Amino acid sequence: MCKLSDISTVKQILAKYGFRFSKALGQNFLINPTVSPKMAELCGAGQENTGVLEIGPGIGVLTCELTKRAQKVVAVELDRRLIPILHENLSGFNNIKIINDDIMKVALKKLLKTEFSGMNVVVCANLPYYITSPVLMRLLEEKLEISAITVMVQKEVAQRLCAGAENRKTGSISLAVNYYSEPELLFSVKKGSFMPEPKVDSAVVRLNVRKNPPCNVLSEELFFKVIKMAFLQRRKTVINALTGGDAMEVSKPELVEIFERLDILPTKRAENLSIKQFADLANELHIRGHK
Repeated sequence: MCKLSDISTVKQILAKYGFRFSKALGQNFLINPTVSPKMAELCGAGQENTGVLEIGPGIGVLTCELTKRAQKVVAVELDRRLIPILHENLSGFNNIKIINDDIMKVALKKLLKTEFSGMNVVVCANLPYYITSPVLMRLLEEKLEISAITVMVQKEVAQRLCAGAENRKTGSISLAVNYYSEPELLFSVKKGSFMPEPKVDSAVVRLNVRKNPPCNVLSEELFFKVIKMAFLQRRKTVINALTGGDAMEVSKPELVEIFERLDILPTKRAENLSIKQFADLANELHIRGHK
C-alpha cells in the first residue's frame, strides 16, 4: 500500500488499529503526496547500491518511497504501536527491515555493518523538534560510514543548521553541523502538509558528510566546549562568555592576549567568529594546557 498520504486512507488505518497521536513523541504524519517522493529522490536513495537508514517512519509514508528506490531500507521506529501498521503497509516490499527501538540507544556502527555491508548508506528522517539536535549530533559525532543525512525539521531549525558561521541565525549546532558536513537547504514544507497540523512550517535539509573537517582541530572535545560556552551567553563578547563563572579554566588577561595573538578583535561575539577562528582559539587553549 502506497497511498499513505491520502487523508481518508490514513484515517482508515488509524481507526483500524485504534491509534492516537502522541504529543510526547511529536508525531505528525505527512499527507502531502508530493513531499515524500521528492525527499526520497533528493536524499540519494535511488543511487546505485545504496541503502537507507530511516528514523521514525511513522505509518510508512516516506518509507514506501524509499523502498521503491533503494537497494535496502532499515527503518527504526520507537513507537511499538506503529510496528504492525508498518508491517501491513509495507508488506509488498522485500527490501525493508523494521526495527522497534530508540535510535539514541541503537548500536549504529554494528547496525550499519550488519545490514548494509558493501553499500553506500544515507540517512533519511522526518524528525520531531525535541529530538532533532541529539539525533543529528549522534549521527555526526560517531563518524559513521554514511554519505549524507537528509532530514525534515522545523523551518527555523533548518535555517539554523544551514546558517554557517558569522550569521545572526548561527548557533552552536550550526558550527557543529558545518564541522562534520556541508548542509544544504532543499525545500520548504507547509504546516498543512501534516496530520495533525503543527504550529509551524518545516523544511528539508541534506547534510553531505565531510570526509575531512574544514579546519585543523587538536582537541574536538575542547573545540566544541569553547563553541558551546561562547553561545550560551551569545549577547556577551566571547572573552566575557568564556571567563565568566566556571566557563573555562582561563583568565581574562590570558584570553585577551590569545585574541591579540590570533588577530581576533576582543569585542567579537560568538556569532561573529568563523569556524576557523574557533578552531584557532581552541587549539591555542589546548597548547597552553587548558581543558
